[in-house]
Amino acid sequence: MPTIRHDTPTGPLWLSEEDGALTGTSWRARPETGTTALLAEATAQLDAYFAAERQDFDLPLRVQASALTTCVCTLMRAIPFGQTRTYGDLAKELGVPAQAVGQACGANPIPIIIPCHRVLGANSLGGFSGEGGVETKVQLLRLEGAASLLI
Repeated sequence: MPTIRHDTPTGPLWLSEEDGALTGTSWRARPETGTTALLAEATAQLDAYFAAERQDFDLPLRVQASALTTCVCTLMRAIPFGQTRTYGDLAKELGVPAQAVGQACGANPIPIIIPCHRVLGANSLGGFSGEGGVETKVQLLRLEGAASLLI
């Protein structure tokens, strides 16, 4: 599986591809095995996102996770740039407990590109499984102009 390291404002990010689809982004170090055209495009799109020049990612993705996590990832991808939803909103839509949605968000295998940072608690920011935790979530929300939600 091709994997590369890419430096971002939120720290080094490892991107992985399998059979022509992006399958992972992670702040946890992984062995680098070489780049591909898709990984090069993913890093270019991430750079444009962090430069506030891109709001959406146009990449083939494959979520290799439980059925619930896959459904939650589909819903998260539909949340527009700069907007948020709550764990409860997604839970109602899926007919599952909000806690299960929170766990599925934490299991998101492709954070940033699948924007789990756009999902908040009803009365808090909720968690964030990426490097830096909630501080990284706040950084991403500020980048997207959602800082007014944090006051």
